[in-house]
Amino acid sequence: MTAADGGRAAKRRARAAGREAADSTWLLRLARVGLAAKGLLYLLIGWLAVRIGFEGGGSREADNAGALQLVAGTPGGTVVLWAAVAGLAGLAVWQLLIALVGGRYGERGAGERLACAGRTVLYAALCVTVASVLVGGGTGSQDARSQTLTARIMELPAGRLLVGAVGVGLVVAGVVFVWIGVTRRFGRDLRTGAIPKEARPVVTVLGVAGNTTKGVVVAAAGALVCWAAIAFDPDRAQGLDGTLRTFAETPAGPWLLVAVALGVCVYGLYCFCVARWPRA
Repeated sequence: MTAADGGRAAKRRARAAGREAADSTWLLRLARVGLAAKGLLYLLIGWLAVRIGFEGGGSREADNAGALQLVAGTPGGTVVLWAAVAGLAGLAVWQLLIALVGGRYGERGAGERLACAGRTVLYAALCVTVASVLVGGGTGSQDARSQTLTARIMELPAGRLLVGAVGVGLVVAGVVFVWIGVTRRFGRDLRTGAIPKEARPVVTVLGVAGNTTKGVVVAAAGALVCWAAIAFDPDRAQGLDGTLRTFAETPAGPWLLVAVALGVCVYGLYCFCVARWPRA
C-alpha cells in the first residue's frame, strides 16, 4: 500500500467515525434539547417584545440577555439553563459533524454544509452566552455590544467599508430566511415523513411565518448596520432589542412591533417542531 492509499484509507476511516458520531442517539438527543432551548429563547424574546409594544418600554430587553435573565429568575431556572448549555453544546457539535461528514439521511450539498458550519458558530456562541449567565458573568446589552464593536471596527482602516459589508451580509441573510420561509425550503430541516398528517399543515404555517419573520428582523438589523456605516455613527447599529423597537417607530406604531414579536414567537414554536422531528 502506497502512502497515498494509506492516506485515503485513513480519511475514509475518519469520515466513517465522524458519521457514526453524528448518527449517535445520545448526540441527537442533546441536539434536540439544544433546539428546544433555542425555541424557548425565541418564545421569551417575542413575549418580551410584545410587552414592549403594549407597555411602550420595559425593564428587560427583548433579546437573549433579557430572555436568559427571565429564565434565571424563575424556580428551577438554573437547571433549565444548564440543560440549555448541554443541549446547545451538543447541537453545535452535531452541526459541525454534519458539515464535515454529512448525516444519516443522505449526503448534504456544499450549500447545506456551509449553512451547518455557520450554525455551528452561532450555536457555540449562544452556548457560551448561556454559560456566562450561570457563572455570574452576565450577558450585557446586545445593543451596547453591537455599538461598541461597530465603533471599534470603524476605527480600523476601511472600517466603514467593513461595517457596511457586514450590514449588507445581514440584509442578504435576512432575504435568504424570507426566501426559505416563502418557498418552504425549511422542510429540509425536518423529517417530513415522521410528522403526523394532521400536524403537517400546522408545521408548515409555523415554518413559513416564523422563518419569514426572522428574515425581516435580520434584514432590518442589517439595514441599521448599513445606516451606521453611511452616517459614520456606530450608535445607529442595534442588537435584537433595538432592531425590534425600531419597528415601533414606523408609521404603523407599536402594532407593527407586536405583529413582528408574534412572528418571533411563531419561529420559537417552529424550533420546537424541528426539535421533535429533526433531519440528521
